[in-house]
Amino acid sequence: MPSVKATSLGKQAKSDLPEALFGEDVHRALVFEVARAEAAAHRRGTASTLGRGEVSMTGAKAWRQKGTGRARVGALSVPHRRGGGVAFGPKPRKHTFKVNRKARRRALRSALSVHADRDSVAVLDPGAFSEPSTKTAAGLLAKWDARTPTLVVVDAEETAATLSFRNLPLVDVLPASAVGVGDVVGHASLVLTPAAVEILEARAADVERGAKKGDE
Repeated sequence: MPSVKATSLGKQAKSDLPEALFGEDVHRALVFEVARAEAAAHRRGTASTLGRGEVSMTGAKAWRQKGTGRARVGALSVPHRRGGGVAFGPKPRKHTFKVNRKARRRALRSALSVHADRDSVAVLDPGAFSEPSTKTAAGLLAKWDARTPTLVVVDAEETAATLSFRNLPLVDVLPASAVGVGDVVGHASLVLTPAAVEILEARAADVERGAKKGDE
């Protein structure tokens, strides 16, 4: 299978990345749409305001209709009066919207391919961390001259690498199962472990689950 070359942290030789994952033609509009959907899904949607019928306000007339020399007054709950209700204010709602599964997969491949095109992706040698070492992690990134902010993607079980990178400034560490398109495009450089590459490849594969089970 064709592959894409990437820098290998902890080794002299280049590492191979699957072209099916890092060789996608970049679809910028699709990447933007999926990243926007991911951001919207994180919104709580709890903002709430009181309208005219909900504010605690007297229904009595503020002053008589005529004879005061002042303008005629209506309800005190109108939006332009102090203590009045809010006109067209926000109410609790869901901000999520649907993006097709195939579109999400292609957007993830496109986002990863952006890093491959600009040579901002590196593969972390799994044997580099037998135990947690922030100093070793900082040295590997400095030797690579990684652009910040940097995203390190690991397998959830690779705790030594996670503990080594998580305290570095401008470095974020995420498990491959939770990485989104917005996470990938929101960082200037990307570091992956081989196990993380396999997980991402399975997530971004353009194959329906039902068809895959039928082939087996």
